[in-house]
Amino acid sequence: MNERNDTVSAGTDSSAAYRMLIDGEWVAGKGDVLAVVDKYRLQPGAYVTTADKDQIAHVVACAHGAFRRGAPSPFERGAVLERAAALIEAQGDDFVRIMQMEAGFTVSDASGEVRRCVQTLKLSAEEARRLAGKVVPLAGAPQQAGRFGFTLRVPLGVVVAITPFNSPLNTVTHKIAPAFAAGNAVILKPSSSTPLTACKLVEVLVEAGMPRGLLSLVHGSAQVAGWLLEDERVRFFAFTGSTEVGRKIQQAAGLRRTQMELGSIAFTILCDDARLDVALPKVVNASYRKAGQVCTSIQMLLVQNAIFADVQSRMTEMVKALPFGDPYDRNTVVGPIISEKEAIRIEGWIEEAVARGAKRLAGGNRKGAVVPPTLLASVDDSMKVGCREVFGPVLCLVPFDSLDEAIARVNATPFGLACGIFTNRLEDAFAAGRRLEVGGVHVNETSSSRVDLMPYGGSKDSGFGREGPRYAVHEMTEERIVTFAFN
Repeated sequence: MNERNDTVSAGTDSSAAYRMLIDGEWVAGKGDVLAVVDKYRLQPGAYVTTADKDQIAHVVACAHGAFRRGAPSPFERGAVLERAAALIEAQGDDFVRIMQMEAGFTVSDASGEVRRCVQTLKLSAEEARRLAGKVVPLAGAPQQAGRFGFTLRVPLGVVVAITPFNSPLNTVTHKIAPAFAAGNAVILKPSSSTPLTACKLVEVLVEAGMPRGLLSLVHGSAQVAGWLLEDERVRFFAFTGSTEVGRKIQQAAGLRRTQMELGSIAFTILCDDARLDVALPKVVNASYRKAGQVCTSIQMLLVQNAIFADVQSRMTEMVKALPFGDPYDRNTVVGPIISEKEAIRIEGWIEEAVARGAKRLAGGNRKGAVVPPTLLASVDDSMKVGCREVFGPVLCLVPFDSLDEAIARVNATPFGLACGIFTNRLEDAFAAGRRLEVGGVHVNETSSSRVDLMPYGGSKDSGFGREGPRYAVHEMTEERIVTFAFN
């Protein structure tokens, strides 16, 4: 996931720019002022001030100090998160407008982010109140009569969340809400392409009663993330982004814990017994929502040969009918890419595939940052769209004969985030669940199927660790054994 940063200059007046939250105070950054570009109009829509190295050292010190002073009780942490959920629900339209501008989201995509964010906050509130250890039956071991033991789940300390542009509200919440629920202090570094949603979210959390210093917000590019990585007082890094950047973060983190949600080439398998009237609308939604800029957006639709011609015909008409372009138009389904630079890259990959023999069944000419929803056939691994993550509104139809062939095709990539399979044969469904080398297998759903309470994460080059409030809370705590001897 690439970001576009539009640096204005260190000397630009920052009085009207969005600020950072450090030690409970909204302060101007001492670094550059960055323009936040309207992704459809390709003009600056707002500005943010960024941190310099001294401010990063200060924010870590403040967060570490707040953690040492202690978080409020589990009950009160849950109450803060529940109040935040109610506030976000009430201010949903404001969040939608911000995401339309800075992320290029359609009304539907932005509204979905708001709804899911509310659920993530509520789930995290529940986890704050039921975080517990286990009794350890020490007396069951030889010569341990009279001893009693139990475990505690204790917070790690300072957690840094580095978040992406393609889910500027819900993914951010999936990192900071469980971290706070577990009793940690959190420093958020959102994407420089979509920082305004994060600012609004943090404002809401402060209004909901977030204690001073336990939540901080800093803006900046990769250099800011590097400064955070240098500080050993940070005990956990939660990152969503590209595999290449994830590797660098993991190397710099050393023995400190991390959670990595990285790149993917997402597949969904259509077997010849699939109910196409149910499956194909789900496939279209999963392929083109958020303009295909989701790690689990279907890039490769594997279709069994017996139904390939029918699927190709129906999908072509469905994709051609998708309204695309202006995210401010309520009828638009597919909005712009995160930047014109990325749109040009995606256009180039499509043209390369067509030049090498791919068939463009739907699509058209790019306009600014808008790439029309594109459907390709006759794609092979020599084409970029066939072997690298497109991260755009491009879906490739690929035929297969047997389920073994389809599973082998999915497993041949270095990635393993999620895969969908449509079939009514239980034996095939269970075989896919056992054999697909991915973090999640969804039967009669697409690769993009996600419920916020479930564990979410990948394997291989798609990363490790799990999101989902229950699972993230456990990632961001450690188990401590406490024993008593009664002599």
